[in-house]
Amino acid sequence: MANKTENLFHLDTTDIPKAVEVLFDAFQDDPVFNAIFEGATPEQRKAFYETPLRYCLKYGQVCSPSKAIEGVAGWVRGELAEMSLWRMLLSGALWSGMKMGQEYSQKMAKVFKPIEEDRKKHMRDEAFLYLFIIGVASEHQGEGYGRVLLNGVISSAQENRMPVYLETETEMNVRLYEKFGFEVIDKVVLPVIGLPMWEMVRKPD
Repeated sequence: MANKTENLFHLDTTDIPKAVEVLFDAFQDDPVFNAIFEGATPEQRKAFYETPLRYCLKYGQVCSPSKAIEGVAGWVRGELAEMSLWRMLLSGALWSGMKMGQEYSQKMAKVFKPIEEDRKKHMRDEAFLYLFIIGVASEHQGEGYGRVLLNGVISSAQENRMPVYLETETEMNVRLYEKFGFEVIDKVVLPVIGLPMWEMVRKPD
């Protein structure tokens, strides 16, 4: 498979504000994030999306279909999937994370703890790519930009014969990822908010 990331636009720190707005819009109806950030301000929600963007810019890749940033995908190698305090500090993700506020940061940590533990269990001793986040602006959904981004992630993993690992929170997304060769390896009910999350992996061709 040709490396399809070559055809993507690679973001830098100057693109973060636009990318944040795109993800904020893309996930406006997301059940998990709406439950976590119930009562939060738009600024606190946007800080959540800024955090993985800065982290992936430092330790992996953040791409969009074009310079227009119709959508965004950020990923890292599996050994960097855990956002340690030191890595967050070095990437600038710590400061954006702090803008979420202590209440929401602590809530999010409790909610996502099981999927982080599952990721370590499922991918133990295996090299892989972790898809941190992917989203397309609502005005561009259905135009194929998600496919372009996902193919780029898969291509990047294929170069090194690595699987791609991700989590998703809707059955509609599960069906979409299955079309790209992903398989559900586990399903969990997230604590605190009581909503499901599907853990998926795509093995290299």
